[in-house]
Amino acid sequence: MPKKIALLPGDGIGPEIMAEAVKVLEAVGKEFSREFTFQSLPIGGTAIDEFGDPLPPQTLQGLKESDAVLLAAVGGPKWDQNPGNLRPEAGLLRMRKELGVFANLRPVKAYEPLLHASTLKEEVLAEVDLLIVRELTGGIYFGDKSRKPHVSGEQATDTLVYTTEEIERIVRMAFVIARNRKKLLHSVDKANVLESSRLWRETVNQVAKDYPDVQCEHILVDNCAMQLIRNPRQFDVLVTENMFGDILSDEAAMLTGSIGMLPSASLGAQVGLYEPIHGSAPDIAGKGIANPLGIILSAAMMLRHSFGWEQEAAIIEQSVQEVLAKGARTADLAGPQDTKVSTSEMGDLIVQAIGCRIPS
Repeated sequence: MPKKIALLPGDGIGPEIMAEAVKVLEAVGKEFSREFTFQSLPIGGTAIDEFGDPLPPQTLQGLKESDAVLLAAVGGPKWDQNPGNLRPEAGLLRMRKELGVFANLRPVKAYEPLLHASTLKEEVLAEVDLLIVRELTGGIYFGDKSRKPHVSGEQATDTLVYTTEEIERIVRMAFVIARNRKKLLHSVDKANVLESSRLWRETVNQVAKDYPDVQCEHILVDNCAMQLIRNPRQFDVLVTENMFGDILSDEAAMLTGSIGMLPSASLGAQVGLYEPIHGSAPDIAGKGIANPLGIILSAAMMLRHSFGWEQEAAIIEQSVQEVLAKGARTADLAGPQDTKVSTSEMGDLIVQAIGCRIPS
């Protein structure tokens, strides 16, 4: 049976980079005799313009009927003045909640050919290979929000809420992942200030008893932000709540030289959701210069986590590394000695490398 993949091109550069991900998946399918069917569905700003809803009912239904979901990007200044429920990001948050994807995995790998592309020293970045495990459906993003009159104008409130159950399920997943890597887990919180973080830390300590082979360390979020820049090699797996994970993973993107390089997987009880962590970059949309590697690597994560196809996923990742090693770069990564390529040319190079790397 063909694997049914829901495609969410979204806004800005989304359709451009999605086309390259599909191209790569079709190449993998051809080489490994895997079959896919693709269904493109509206989300975000484009869905607001057409249907008045950032997550139309037909989109949600299509997602739930799929084997996996691949998302490009949502958002843009065009919709910045909309009320909260009619912003593109509202559709993204609702989708995560509806699909039950509570665990966001964000690998951060410093590719040797790209060490010079970061603003950090190469010796700091060499051999960085870490994974941020972010809780995705709780916390301040989903808590009650309100505004009311105040003597100074208005008072706004955003509520940060976590239950023991929500914390335990993400932390337990992080321990399992850490056990299969270097057996080192850092739990990130703000337990010196926030009550939700104190519950987080207490729950981590309780779960840790079931994983005595994994070294677990607590680190405050502000110190973690500093240490990611100072000495990122000290980390392997980090687990944290929703907003902290959002911020730290964007910071960690600079370890790779460009936010355009980072993929992610959002997993839970239902269908898996895969997306690059970058935004819609409306300022470069339509120019053919966007970096498609984040969504291509997200497609590799989809093959691994949703379908269990390790070899197929590895071929994509190896092909990306090979193309980078040969000097091909999109505009966000290109240096004076590099070969600058367009969005579609980068996709073509990955497809060519996949064909060359298939075992005979």
